Amino acid sequence: MSFLKKLLVGKVGKIYHHKISPIKKTILNIRAIWNNDHEEDNGIEKIVRLFLSSSQLLFPGIYIKHMATKIGYEYKDLAMDFYILAKVVFPILILINNWQTNNYVVFILIYILLETVLYIPTLIFASDLFSQPRSYKRSMLLLFFNYLESVLSFAVFYRTGDYLNAPLNNWFDAVYYSFVTSSTIGYGDYYPVAIQGKIFTILQVFLFLFFVILFMNFFSSKIKTKGYFSDKSE
Repeated sequence: MSFLKKLLVGKVGKIYHHKISPIKKTILNIRAIWNNDHEEDNGIEKIVRLFLSSSQLLFPGIYIKHMATKIGYEYKDLAMDFYILAKVVFPILILINNWQTNNYVVFILIYILLETVLYIPTLIFASDLFSQPRSYKRSMLLLFFNYLESVLSFAVFYRTGDYLNAPLNNWFDAVYYSFVTSSTIGYGDYYPVAIQGKIFTILQVFLFLFFVILFMNFFSSKIKTKGYFSDKSE
């Protein structure tokens, strides 16, 4: 048991003591945006920041973190690791078992993907409200899994109907087309012809741009000024 704890949880330091509930922290963040405690924002910027921060309360992630902190605050990161991995595995199971014909399954997939879709711009536009992560390397790894989740989820969407110039005969063809689309390469063997396929393609490319911006934040020392992207040397 101690071996697994050391492997999965790691060293428990002072950073895990005297932390507030993730739900309470989110509510405090929303209040901070409203009161302009961190930024002198207004108008559409303030509305977007309020919406993105509030949206976290609509999805399971924050409640999973909250329940994990009841066991011990050091388990919060571990719980989110498993949750994000589960979100990657879910669309794979849908594709392999052809569950994309089940509307309830697709609805659940859209719901959990929407959590990721809204979380990515939240890190960009409201990064000042997030505390520094335990490890930036871990954050980048989880961001990569978020990217995989989005690619695999869109692969499911492409298989829900005949939206392309040629049928996606198996689940791997759908994954292939989704990866090609997300990378904005476009080999021409598959392309959308139906309006639904074109909408999916636009949304996927748009989401990919958010991932690019976020990766730039991780690598740009000029952007890492405070909050989530703050420079630890400061």
